[in-house]
Amino acid sequence: MNHCVKGEQAFAEQSVIGAQLAERPEQVAAEWSPEAKWPAERETILVVEDQGFVRDVTCEVLRLAGYRVLQARDAAEATCAYEQHFGAVNLLVTDIVLPGETGNALAQRLRRENPSLKVLLITGYPAQISRLEGKSEECLRKPFSTPVLLRKVRQLLDGGQPRGGCGT
Repeated sequence: MNHCVKGEQAFAEQSVIGAQLAERPEQVAAEWSPEAKWPAERETILVVEDQGFVRDVTCEVLRLAGYRVLQARDAAEATCAYEQHFGAVNLLVTDIVLPGETGNALAQRLRRENPSLKVLLITGYPAQISRLEGKSEECLRKPFSTPVLLRKVRQLLDGGQPRGGCGT
């Protein structure tokens, strides 16, 4: 099982997921929204992203916001993590374009096992974005800001009505 990056690394002035992060990821997670609703329980998010730096920072921000985070580089790793934690994963956050199986195919397969699994697709490819417009899947367009990511995650976990398509 992989866990998100830990430590006292500073991510100063680095554009990671669309936002200039504060000197420390703790500040980003703590200040993302004054009306932030923190998880009552340690909800589990599985993050699937083939770009290591994006994956590590995304996981770190989510972990610092109070979530239990599992990470994977591709659909095969994600499947192993999901099976090891079956029933515990509340949300799948996956890049659409992955080596091997796509994020869409992964989400569909995992939803066959667990229809209540929430899914957030992420992509930076315009062709993928246009294919998702008007569909029911929730999607974030790269680059996206930390506050947008955290708000979307919270909305999905709280059972908010998905509007479909990609937003920033």
